[in-house]
Amino acid sequence: MKKIAIIIACGLLLTNLAIAQTKKTTTKTTTAGNEEVGGNTGESNTSHKFGWLNSSELLRLIPETIKADSDIAKYQKSFQEQIEQMAKEGQEKYKSFQAHEKEMDDAKKEVAQRELQDIENRIQSFQQAAQEKIQAKKSELLQPILEKADKAIKAVAKEKKYDYVFEASQGNILYATEGDNIMPYVKAKLGIK
Repeated sequence: MKKIAIIIACGLLLTNLAIAQTKKTTTKTTTAGNEEVGGNTGESNTSHKFGWLNSSELLRLIPETIKADSDIAKYQKSFQEQIEQMAKEGQEKYKSFQAHEKEMDDAKKEVAQRELQDIENRIQSFQQAAQEKIQAKKSELLQPILEKADKAIKAVAKEKKYDYVFEASQGNILYATEGDNIMPYVKAKLGIK
């Protein structure tokens, strides 16, 4: 996804430069006050073909994404169950501490409070490690799918002779005609109906 975003950003920059160059014209005023619009100033006046698609929608349509999302959810659930078990044990120790707090001397209270703090720290550390593992798993499962989509987008752009393809899901397009949406071509390239 980062690769696509970088490509899009570069495309936008190049597009703006190309448009600025092709729009440069010279205006000369004659002695009678009429304007004479000159041609270009030496730059190429070629037109570019632009296309767009919503890559988020495309990714949702790729069958492998559905399986990857399911696998990630199962992986995440296994961590969530462990976190819930740790939290339950922590709550039980806390309730026990509250029930016996009045009977404890200061040294025992301090030990019990350190144990409770230790449990909380372990839960937080486990949650952080779990998030990192889940993110790594997500990257592992989604990277081949992103590469497949990127390859299909580039193939369609070349086949249909698009100079630039823009990402629509980020709201980067203010106007586009339906005919410029390359989503149907990319879906066909990926075998998605």
